[in-house]
Amino acid sequence: MSERTIRLTSAALAAVGVAITGYLLYVRQTGGALVCSTGGCETVQSSSYAEVLGIPVAGLGLAGFLGLFVFAVARGEWARMSQATLALAAFFFSAYLLYIQIGVIEAICQWCLATDVLTTAIAALAILRLRVGEVPAPTPLPPARPYPKRRPNGSRRRKPARRTRAR
Repeated sequence: MSERTIRLTSAALAAVGVAITGYLLYVRQTGGALVCSTGGCETVQSSSYAEVLGIPVAGLGLAGFLGLFVFAVARGEWARMSQATLALAAFFFSAYLLYIQIGVIEAICQWCLATDVLTTAIAALAILRLRVGEVPAPTPLPPARPYPKRRPNGSRRRKPARRTRAR
């Protein structure tokens, strides 16, 4: 898999994450009802764990997915390292939030699970991108020297004829 394919796939997954977290943040800010098939979305979104230091977790997710998108479309070593760092941090934060959903709140949010899956996939792709890296362009060969080398007067230097000994 080429780095370009990894970058495009990561960017597409991050764009889906932006859409999901944007939806969750919009519903939270407007006070609307979430579309949810598991029945636990409202419970999770209204819990005390839905905010970190007064910032909605959906807002943190939106910022994280936007960062992952930017790093996915960027090229170079710095972009690869930044994407991997942010993706792994997001993966561990998602794992913590999944534990909170299952073990503490005892409710499952389908949207949260979707972002957990996206985060895991992006983290795996970011690690793969680190391993693949950019293949440097081959260095061009120096121009070939004309053979035989010409003298300043334009004549060619010739090898002297081999003399054989007479026996």
